[in-house]
This record gives sequence, structure tokens and C-alpha cells, in this order.
Amino acid sequence: MRRAILALASTLLASTGWAIEPFTVKDIRVEGLQRVEAGTIFATLPVHVGDTYTDETGASAIRALFDLGLFKDARIDVINDVLVVIVEERPTVADVDFVGAREFDKAALVKALREVGLADGRPFDKALADRAEQELKRQYVSRSLYNAQIVTTVTPIERNRVNLTFTVTEGEVAHIREVRIVGNKAFSEKTLLDLFDQDSGTMLSWYTKSNQYSRSKLNADLETLRSYYLARGYLEFNIDSTQIAISPDRQDLSITVNITEGEKFVVSGVKLEGNYFGRDDEFKTLVQIRPGEPYNAEEVNATVKAFTDYFGSFGYAFAQVQPVPEIDREKGRVSLTLKSEPSRRVSVRRVVISGNDRTRDEVIRREFRQFEASWYDGDKIKLSRDRIDRLGYFSDVDVQTQEVSGAPDQVDVVINVKEKPTGNLQLGAGYSTTDKVSLTFGITQENLFGSGNYLGLQATTSSYNQSISLTATDPYFTADGISRTLSVYHTTTRPYYSADGNYKLTNEGGSIRFGVPFNELNTVYFGLGLERYTFSPGTNGAYTLVDGSYVYTATPQAYLDYFQCSGTVPSVVCAKSSVIGVPATIGWSRDDRDSALVPSRGRLQSASVEVGVGSEMRYLKSQYSYQQYVPLSKQYTLAFNGQLGYATPYGDSTYPIFKNFYAGGLGSIRGFEQNSLGPTDSVTGAALGGTRKAIFNMELSTPFPGAGNDRSLRLYGFFDAGNVFSTRTASMTDAQWSAQNKLRSSAGIGISWISPLGPLRLAYALPITYQKLDEANGIAADRLQRIQFQIGTSF
Repeated sequence: MRRAILALASTLLASTGWAIEPFTVKDIRVEGLQRVEAGTIFATLPVHVGDTYTDETGASAIRALFDLGLFKDARIDVINDVLVVIVEERPTVADVDFVGAREFDKAALVKALREVGLADGRPFDKALADRAEQELKRQYVSRSLYNAQIVTTVTPIERNRVNLTFTVTEGEVAHIREVRIVGNKAFSEKTLLDLFDQDSGTMLSWYTKSNQYSRSKLNADLETLRSYYLARGYLEFNIDSTQIAISPDRQDLSITVNITEGEKFVVSGVKLEGNYFGRDDEFKTLVQIRPGEPYNAEEVNATVKAFTDYFGSFGYAFAQVQPVPEIDREKGRVSLTLKSEPSRRVSVRRVVISGNDRTRDEVIRREFRQFEASWYDGDKIKLSRDRIDRLGYFSDVDVQTQEVSGAPDQVDVVINVKEKPTGNLQLGAGYSTTDKVSLTFGITQENLFGSGNYLGLQATTSSYNQSISLTATDPYFTADGISRTLSVYHTTTRPYYSADGNYKLTNEGGSIRFGVPFNELNTVYFGLGLERYTFSPGTNGAYTLVDGSYVYTATPQAYLDYFQCSGTVPSVVCAKSSVIGVPATIGWSRDDRDSALVPSRGRLQSASVEVGVGSEMRYLKSQYSYQQYVPLSKQYTLAFNGQLGYATPYGDSTYPIFKNFYAGGLGSIRGFEQNSLGPTDSVTGAALGGTRKAIFNMELSTPFPGAGNDRSLRLYGFFDAGNVFSTRTASMTDAQWSAQNKLRSSAGIGISWISPLGPLRLAYALPITYQKLDEANGIAADRLQRIQFQIGTSF
């Protein structure tokens, strides 16, 4: 408006004879500046000293000054051929504050306002404040707070500055009252609504917030709906409209989705057109579209992606594959033609890394398998992206290909990462029926000083176990990617059960391990350690005060035999109070799961052999584990887990009993107390473990009722079977031998939750095959525990 008035005034002056006669500018002065540099004015003016000044020049100068956005008012006076530019600066924003804002952090709101141009140190005007209010309301609408009210207070302060205060009245969250789908015929409305993450509310909506409207979530639900139809033959499916109706009090809303299903089509055939470099047969093996089956857009997209990826492996980064449908509506059939245009082969000029403020470039580059000045290889770039993501240092990894200006046969590969905190400090206390009160302290840094190295200190103490360990890992100890892990530890173990006595076993030592990557998926580990086990027999065969009453306690005979203990209480003497071990290990692992925390497909395999060498502890202990995840659908995953173990002494030594395998509890066979299965001591009934182990687990995980498709909260059913076994002793009867070595099994349901403290699993198990008390044959009953929970376990 001001610019229009100035222009009109200039025109009127010229038309009424008040116009200034053109003259040569002798000088230019600026008045009224406080913070703006005079050079900014001189650089903006369209007239300079020595130029001819006219009314048109003056009008252009005024417009240019206002276009800067720095001045509330500006005018030009002429005094003896000298231009005097008089300006009044706009106030600048000194501080921005928020009152009553609870839904958002202040940093998030400040960032939102900065994007509309309002921030500390910037010029202020009323229009900017209005835009800021609208942006804040938009942010609150995105959280279903439609009643949010924003009041802006402008407080002038010294030096032509202002403080801005946004007073927010958030109001109540608007909830979805109803979601409707109109026009569906092939599938029921309930079936389609089950695909949506947003709903009208369940008993878990307080956690999932599924009944809080979000436009982005609704768009995702509509795409899920579209994909559902396109994957089942409805090639012409269309979402006609989406209607959002808000109640008068703005507390509830209803969503209506209008759709047209169209006809269902069956694929009649697939053919290839275009340039396939004479490799048509190779490309045909990548086709996932099945003639004779309903049209499936997921199969079409997967085929197109497989084609473009295969082109990319030859260096054709910009290959185009277009599926062209030919529809026969009378017969309800569709034939697909896959037309390809490989375009040009390109090489990678540079690999550019951005977003790593803390992590060193070399940590990322050493995981990248696509080299500069080499032909573009899509397979290597995908592998590189996955390797960087598996580092665990970044919350997001994005790899993009950018064309190089003026070089059509070259591209730059740009890696954008978003770092996340990699340090972890743990201070905790807990209570369980097994360990009683426990205290935990831990401090770890997975990316020490941005170097990619790991350093961790862990300490745990409870009524029965105390441990402290320090571990350091260098994943690139050599340039070839050989890792090195150093660890030192000290642990003390006491019996879990009062009848087991109060003996104590202490283990202290250290180890070094190297991991050698043989290829992208397989790693072999080699390690060597030094450890010492010290045994204290305690008050063997005595009455001890436990929980206010005296109970008879004893040390298991197997421990007394191994450490060659003899004598009576209190003069029990052990010929071997401590033993030294030198364990040498070799292991192998292969992991191609899609996620470490919530896997839905892939497998994890590992095997290891530990051999006691160069000491009095001479033994061999081998283990193998296998996990397989099979996706039955988007919601359901079937998982299998198997564990096998075998251990034996060699030479003339005795197998160290404390190296036994154990079973029972979470991570093993649920429904039985932790580590309680297998051979037991004939006197105390203490679980001794065994030298052989066989465990099988099967799980079917489903979405938790009311949680939608949230994979961090799942319900699962399971079946477990297995046991640990040992060699038969001379004192065992046939009945005792049979009872200890028969398989145990259980079934039940559980909940898995990726909680802020780590993966939590809660299980309720019903033992199926288990040992009951048999006093006649001297057989103790299994220790059952139907409800169990643990943080940080997988199976």
C-alpha cells in the first residue's frame, strides 16, 4: 500500500508541475540508520554520485528500499543537488517465547517459526507475526488440537527491538469418532478398516494414539488401501474423495472415504520390449508377475525394481522400465509389456558424505563398496547403504545419485546421514524372585569420539551374582576390516536356591578376539583368553539361618568332586581351590535379517567352538544356533529358533562343571525356572547343567489387539521343547536317568515391547511335559514358573 501511495504521489507531482528538474547528483547522505550498514543502502539505490536524478529514479529508489524489508518508512529529500535518504528501521526480534505450550518442545516451535522467517535478530512486522500464528496453528492441527488458540504479544524494548510472546491455549485433542468406507463391494468394510492405522479408538489408544487424526497418517492409510486392492486384481481401483467432518465443538471428527473398486483383472501374459542387451532370458528370471493369477501391483513393482537394479549392476543408473497394461474388459484380462530404456552407462565421479557432524568420514567410507572413478554398480550401492545403516550410529541413511552438470556419463553418489546418540548410561535397580534385589550400572559408547570404536563398562550386583566387565572393540583393527575385541571381567556366583548351600564360585580373566570378514555376510572369529576359577565350599552340610528360619544347606557333590574337597564342617579343605584355564575359541556368524530388534524375515546363524588349551582345564565346548523368520503377511510373522550344544573333556582331565550348558526360562524353555532343567545334585537337588543341549522354539507373532500395525508392541504364541543332558553316573537308577533326560516342553502366550529400557518380553507358559515329584524313586519335581519377564532377550 505504501509503495502504491509513493508511486501515485510521484505521478501527481510530475503532472502538477511540482516535479523536480533533472540534475546531476553531487552526493548522497543517509540518515536514520541504527543497525543496517550504509553500504546496504548505497548498493540498493539505482542512482549513484554523478548520475542524473529524475522523478522516475526517485520512485525506483523508494521501491528498492522497501523491497529490502528492513525499513518501516523511507523517503528522499533533495538539498542543493545532494540526495538525503531518510529511513526508519523496522524493529528487530530480540527474543521469542511461548507460554502454555505443552504439546511441543520449544525448540520444535522455534524451528517452525524460523521456516516462515521469524527468528531472533530478524526484522519484525505485523504480517510476519500473522504468518507465525498461522504456522503455529498448523502445527497444532497436525496433532489433532483443532481448538488451539494463539495470542501474540509484542513488547518493545531498547534499541528498537521487540520481544515476542506467543500465549497458547491448546484445548483438548480432537478424536476420531467414526471412519467409514463407501463404495466397497468385494471386501467388507471391517476388513478394509483393519488395514488402517487410524481408527475410532481402542483400549490401547492412549498408547498408540490411533484415534488422533493426522493428515499424513490418513494419506498413508489411503495408500495402504490402494495397495490392498491393486494387489488383488483391481487394476482400475480409485479413491474418489475423502471427507473430514468436524463436530461444532471441534472435539470429534468423522472420516468418510469414497471408493470405486472397478473390475477384477487376471494377468494373461507378460512380454519384454526394448533393449535388454541380449540378456532377455536373464531378465525373464527376475519376473515375479504370474500369468493366470489376479493382477498384483506389488509383483509388478517388484519386477520393475528388480529390472532397474539389474541394469544398475551394469552401470546404467538411469535405466527406465515402464509396465504398459493392455486391458481386455470383456474378458477381464490384462497383458503387461515391460518396456525398457537403459539410457547411458555412467561412472561415479565422487562419493559425497553429509550430515556426519560427529562421525568421521573414514568410518562411513570404509563401509562403502562403490568406489570413485569406477562404473556405477547398483548392487554395491545398496549393499553400502545397508552396511552403513547396520553400524547403528545413524537414525536415517539416505543414498542418492546426482547427475554431474556437463558430464552426462558421470554421477555423484551422495550419502546423507542423520546421527543419533551412541552413548548410553545405565543406572538401575530391580527385583526378581530369582536374583532378589539387583543393582546395575553401565556406560557404553558405540562410536567413541566418532572413530567407530566401542567401549563399554558394565557392573551388576545382586543377592547371588556380582559381575564387572570392561570391553573395547575396534571394528577396523586392520584396513581389511578385521575387528579386535579386548575384554576383562570379574564375576562371583552363588547358588540360587537355599538348599544349594552357600558356596561361592569366582571367575576372573580377560580375552582377545579377532573377527575376520570372509565376505559381506559371513564373519569368522578367533579368540584366546586367560581365566581363573576360585571355589569356596562354604558351610557344607550345616544348618544356616535363611529368611528367619534354619534350613539344612549343602554344597553339590559335583563341585566338591571337581575341586577335590574333603573333610567335615567346618573343616572342609579343597585340594584345588582354584583352576587356571586358557580358552581358545573359533566362531562363525551369518546374519541377513531385515532388523535386529523386530525382524520379520531372514535368518541368523552362529556356531562356536571353545577349547581349553595349555592348562589343567582341557575340554571342548561347541554350540550352534539358528533363527529363521518367515513373514506370513504384513501383520503375522512365524519364527523358529534352534540351539544345539556339545561339550566333553579330552586327555585325562575332568570336564569343568561350571562350563556346563543350562536350560529353562526365557531365552530357553519358558514355564520352568531359569537354568533349573537337566541333571540335579542327588543330595541338594541343585541344578548342575549338562554337557549336551538341544532346544527348539517356535513363535507366531501378531499385532497386539488395539495397537494396529505397530511392530514395537506385539502379541505372540509359542511352543518350546528341549533339555540339557549329561552322562550317567554309577549312582543313578534307571528311573532317575530317564527322568533327567526326557524332553521338557511348554506352550503359552506373551507380549514383546520395544520399551525405552530395551526389548521387553513377558510370557505366560503352561508346561506340557515336565517331571512331577516321585519320592519312591528319589526324583525331585521340576521347578515351574508360569509367568516370566526379561529385558533384552530375543527368544
